[in-house]
Amino acid sequence: MQVRIFYGWWIVGACFFIAFYVSSVIFYGFTVFFEPLVKEFAWSYTQVSFASSLRGLEMGLLSPLIGFLVDRFGSRRLLLAGTITVGIGLILMSYTQSLVMFYVAMGFIAFGAGGCTSVVTMTAVARWFQKNIGKALGIMSAGFGASGLMLPLIVWLVDVYGWRTALIVLGLGMWLIGIPLALIVRDSPEQYGYLPDGASSDGPTIRDDSQAMDFSITIWEVLKDRSLLCLNLAEAIRFMVLASVVMHIMPHLSTMGIPRSTAGIIVAAVPLVSIIGRFALGWLGDVFDKRYITSLSFCLMSIGVFALTFVHTKPGLALFLLSFPAGFGGISVLRGTILREYYDARAFGTMMGVMMGYAALGGIIGPTLTGWVYDTFGNYQFVWLGFSNLLLLAIVLILKIGPRDSQS
Repeated sequence: MQVRIFYGWWIVGACFFIAFYVSSVIFYGFTVFFEPLVKEFAWSYTQVSFASSLRGLEMGLLSPLIGFLVDRFGSRRLLLAGTITVGIGLILMSYTQSLVMFYVAMGFIAFGAGGCTSVVTMTAVARWFQKNIGKALGIMSAGFGASGLMLPLIVWLVDVYGWRTALIVLGLGMWLIGIPLALIVRDSPEQYGYLPDGASSDGPTIRDDSQAMDFSITIWEVLKDRSLLCLNLAEAIRFMVLASVVMHIMPHLSTMGIPRSTAGIIVAAVPLVSIIGRFALGWLGDVFDKRYITSLSFCLMSIGVFALTFVHTKPGLALFLLSFPAGFGGISVLRGTILREYYDARAFGTMMGVMMGYAALGGIIGPTLTGWVYDTFGNYQFVWLGFSNLLLLAIVLILKIGPRDSQS
């Protein structure tokens, strides 16, 4: 007898590879283009870096809108629009002749990325799973962690063919890979005779959504919900710390006397090691209370940030690489599983969009604050200790989320 694979797992696979490609090119891979742009146009690093901040700001502001749109029109349409727009932005950037044109191209990329990153891909997966939501989101989000593997290819393209040709190739790749994968996605299992996790629509339902939020939830209602506020504030803290570490870890390692070649390996290891946390902690979230596993994840992040203060030692480096990536990777999965367990999946996009807006605010504040601390005190030790304690506050916020039965 042939065993049929639940179609939701095909959606997980499609979203995995979309996340892998988009994250590789737009997030981790963007740094590869810094020096070629500076060399050709004599722009400052500040001018080029502003484009990256512009991308993050636009995506943060767009997230609540994207969340509303994905609930209204479905993930498939937004993924198609997003992949097409990102491809246009990358190709447009290859024709850059001025700083303004560079910023306009980055605007296209940021707008398109809003349609094919976390808010949309997590919503697509969340609607097809409930019992196995931790595993499904863990696999899907591992695409973000695995994206570091593509960096050598991007570097090779730029070095061999030049940055303009590389951008055209990556833009065409966005269409050739992203569009077919987006067409695999379906918006709702109920349309195909299934319930989440593959149960038959003729059988018993997995949960009673009568206690969940109504589908007509508004962004204002999301902002007023106490449990969601606690979760959103915790996510803002997580991304504040994560963005700060990702942006400043190379100069920090340099101040600790670690050679640049070694620092590069450490930085590349961070997203790859996060895959362990995405899978392991996502699975634990399916077995145990998600609030407690999320608190454990924040604890691991706190330990990892503290370890940065003595990362120049072998024990400190090992502690950082074992705890920090696993912690932030686990939370990136668990934040979605909590939303899926507590609330109606049909409102998932709106809630995730608001959450990503909070995260964007943290991402804007954190790196700037970290740079100010370094400029003022001449080292990063104070900010890492402060962030380590701030992550403990996030644990308190998570534990303030009431039991699921109390949500209404």
